[in-house]
Amino acid sequence: MSANVEQNQRPDYDIELQRIADYVLEYRVESREALDTARHCLMDTLGCGLLALRFPECTKHLGPLVEGTVVPHGARVPGTSLRLDPVKAAWDIGAIIRWLDYNDTWLAAEWGHPSDNLGGILAVADHLSQKRVAVGEPALTMRDVLDAMVMAHEIQGVLALENSFNRVGLDHVVLVKVASTAVVAKLMGADREQLLAALSHAFVDGQSLRTYRHAPNAGSRKSWAAGDATSRAVRLADIAMRGEMGIPGVLSAPQWGFYDVSFAKTNKDQQLKPEAERHFRVSQAYGSYVMENVLFKISFPAEFHAQTACEAAVLLHPQVKDRLDDIDRIVITTHESAIRIISKHGRLANPADRDHCLQYMTAVPLAFGHLQAEHYEDAFHEAHPIIDRLRDKMEVVEDERYTREYLEADKRSIANAVQVFFVDGSSTEQVAVEYPIGHRRRRAEGMPLLEEKFQANLATRFPARRCDEILALCTSQERLESTPVHRFVDHFVI
Repeated sequence: MSANVEQNQRPDYDIELQRIADYVLEYRVESREALDTARHCLMDTLGCGLLALRFPECTKHLGPLVEGTVVPHGARVPGTSLRLDPVKAAWDIGAIIRWLDYNDTWLAAEWGHPSDNLGGILAVADHLSQKRVAVGEPALTMRDVLDAMVMAHEIQGVLALENSFNRVGLDHVVLVKVASTAVVAKLMGADREQLLAALSHAFVDGQSLRTYRHAPNAGSRKSWAAGDATSRAVRLADIAMRGEMGIPGVLSAPQWGFYDVSFAKTNKDQQLKPEAERHFRVSQAYGSYVMENVLFKISFPAEFHAQTACEAAVLLHPQVKDRLDDIDRIVITTHESAIRIISKHGRLANPADRDHCLQYMTAVPLAFGHLQAEHYEDAFHEAHPIIDRLRDKMEVVEDERYTREYLEADKRSIANAVQVFFVDGSSTEQVAVEYPIGHRRRRAEGMPLLEEKFQANLATRFPARRCDEILALCTSQERLESTPVHRFVDHFVI
């Protein structure tokens, strides 16, 4: 046969896509722990979005692409009066959720924030719920939203367990796009073929590079990248629902598929991985594991690898607050992922740079006893030169046990330790915190604080009576699950 022709035998859909599609279409969420955690995740995620509305750099992105657009049964953006088409609403909701880097986190071979998927889920569910009621059909309920959240968390998190997209230079929002595509297609009523087609388009898209997350190019795109991804998922699901064909071999096609194009090389030396290492490794079935084990950011709006360093710094603050000018050096003992992602020297150019700097996020609570979103702003940084003086005195070292236990399934620690040494030869004790307060191991301690965080965030946007109504609804599992989605969203409309 001539070498100048290709075999044109259309393959079955890649098995990885089939497993995701079958999970979404067939799995029934029965874990009460997962559903209760999803309820807390919903509260926390929406609260983070409401808090972000205080920042003009965030709100400048919100609203319709064309002013004056009227969208029948349009999806609402919580905390605003906006009513948008579901694609732009998903973008806006996703952007406010992620803007302050304060929502939940998943750490494994890949990192990410599974609640980013709520942008697409809530926008589509709100729109569909209104549309159904308008034609006399039953509304979607918040149980449908919680189920979708559990599944989106699971898809994103399980794919992240053993597959490192960051090591090939890709941003983790590819997993937001994939997970959101799967669950919003289901909400739209997709059958198996439509869902597979939508998933294939999510992977065949060009994927975001991590450039905007790392020095010296870190910038505010990282605050809207997930909104962009979940919005794109809504668009792709809609395309598939209109009957657009899929790309069955999107992952495995030689030369042209995702594995060969985007997953075959390391980003360090551009050497090809062995063939067996190019495919996704998925070592456990999809269920509800990720939601049950997700990490909440409760105490600090800080990149998660620094959460325990911030907590250690707060504990050390009383010992150092009156001796800041007498400090000789500060030793931060951490794990490999923190070193690779957020350890930085030199000038920090903007808030997005600062909230991804381990040294900055440790220096502020050492000096001031706490860390909040405003502490990343230019005005605060410029007014307090002590922060950079402390950064200049910091040494970051790896503890191999911290690195190992970060990846161990029965631990998943995110450990940091901080110790301060003074010019007179004295020192503080080394304060080590191995599990942040939002970890599953500290759930009993963390959930009351998460509800307090939600209350505080509600109060930034709504009067006291409305806050009380929302809190009462969100703290009742049974009542929340039975509430129609559009009625739930009504509570959050300005």
